[in-house]
Amino acid sequence: MENTDKKPTVAEQVVNQLAEAGVERLYAITGDSLNAITDAISKDGRIKFIHVRNEEAAAFAASAEAQLTGKLAACAGSSGPGHVHLINGLYDAQRSNAPVVAIASTCASAMFGTGYFQETNPTLLFSNCTVYNEMAVTPAQVPSMLHGAMQTAISRGGVGVVGLPADVTTLPAAEDGASTIPSYTKRKPSPDAEEVSEAAAMINDAKTVAIYVGSGASEAADKVKALAELLKAPVVTSYKSQMEMTRDMPNYVGHMGYLGMWSAENAIAQADVVLILGTNFPYPGFFPTDKKIIQVDVRAERLGKRAKLNLGVRSDTGLFLDALMPELKEKIDSAFLESALSDWNEIKKKFQEPVDNPGKEGCIRPEYMMSLLDRLADDDCVVTVDTGMNNVWTSHYLTGGEDRRMIGSFTHGSMANALPMAIGAKFSCPDRQVISISGDGGLAMLMGEMLTVAQYKLPVKILVADNRALAFVKWEMELAGLAPSETNLVNPDFAEVAKAIGFQAETVTKPEDLEEAMKRWLSAEGPALLSVTTDTDAASFSFSKELMEKAAPGNVVSNFMVPGV
Repeated sequence: MENTDKKPTVAEQVVNQLAEAGVERLYAITGDSLNAITDAISKDGRIKFIHVRNEEAAAFAASAEAQLTGKLAACAGSSGPGHVHLINGLYDAQRSNAPVVAIASTCASAMFGTGYFQETNPTLLFSNCTVYNEMAVTPAQVPSMLHGAMQTAISRGGVGVVGLPADVTTLPAAEDGASTIPSYTKRKPSPDAEEVSEAAAMINDAKTVAIYVGSGASEAADKVKALAELLKAPVVTSYKSQMEMTRDMPNYVGHMGYLGMWSAENAIAQADVVLILGTNFPYPGFFPTDKKIIQVDVRAERLGKRAKLNLGVRSDTGLFLDALMPELKEKIDSAFLESALSDWNEIKKKFQEPVDNPGKEGCIRPEYMMSLLDRLADDDCVVTVDTGMNNVWTSHYLTGGEDRRMIGSFTHGSMANALPMAIGAKFSCPDRQVISISGDGGLAMLMGEMLTVAQYKLPVKILVADNRALAFVKWEMELAGLAPSETNLVNPDFAEVAKAIGFQAETVTKPEDLEEAMKRWLSAEGPALLSVTTDTDAASFSFSKELMEKAAPGNVVSNFMVPGV
């Protein structure tokens, strides 16, 4: 039924509600069941419709925007395949605790359950990647449900989905007496005094302490630094948090995990007490079972999830450290810290070897490439990184600068996330340099989003390491004792593809040409792509000291520093 009176339509009400909530952009592809929303956005003028080429990219872009700004971001998908495409990016947003609201438009409500064209059930589809997920079938439900999706996404840090049938969007809007604008709160959970004293007693009684920090502690980096100096404690980070946590952290000894360093693992394994601050580190088995462990997190459900705890504290990290520090005794003996720092320095020297030996024509060392980027990129750049070997190079060679941020699919682990995340990053941070780092496999998977970058003339810088393979998968197969199979890729010249789209672009095959090419790429006024022909066999996993010591640049076998577990 069409809206024949002068009352706002449901679509207009939705757009107004999103705009009033502070949403500035809706990432989507317009079409059929979403047309009324698109039209309402055009008429309203407060929200910019960002037309991507795949709805998966819409969700990734919204995830990046929400992570960088801390504010609500939005995406949408039309009925059936449209909103189904959202799911991978929404999974990433959910696992990154990004406040994202998604409109899942559907076929007309009268067709539900009939097997109609493009019919799906969004409530079932999104049930495992949301903090709020409901279907509105009457106008009266829409404002309350949309508010619920937005408020829950903000409050719990995750994805709120509202299913919205095409026929409902054109009906007259219903008035709603409850608040429809979500509220942000700055209140953070404070620690219990007894728990603080219990933690202080464990730490004071211990001879050695190690601190493991994640992105949840990034706002308290200065306090973590002060704590580490007081306790003569080595600081270990997650990969996700290293950019923010290592800018001025003299006690840093590497990050831990499957891309981590044996210096970090040793520090955690050998300490009498391990203090875990603000991390949802996803891998079991890295924390010791014979040491005392204290974990602090704002989310109580994470306490003890990865390690057997002696004490779990639900608290903001900064508030916990404010309460803890006055109860601590300074530790004098620095031997444990000095040993961990010595281990870390040994690894850094090993990392320098491929930088000093940057490869040959057609086989540039990616370590050299990434060290150049670290030196030449802006100190406040935003880096988006694909999943794969890119994570090895960024985790080992990119440093924090003064205010750098790094966004990636660090828990969901999706390929192809970097380019669409760079779109969301550039729209939300227009004054900052935005760099997308991909392998050839990751870039090819959502390469159509280069068209989105060109259409909006976004000065995003795309770096692609073209090693002609799914290299990370290749190494996984070899580690498992399997012969690599179906990992080779036949690629176009990515620079020529980019030029056809309207990018400034070039391909570099010689290491001696790379630095000047990278300077041209970073200084380009508009969209730019740099394709680097890198060593297929380069790999520098480093959490086995013995195998790392055997590795040296020069041949396939010695290029690989094999993981120790």
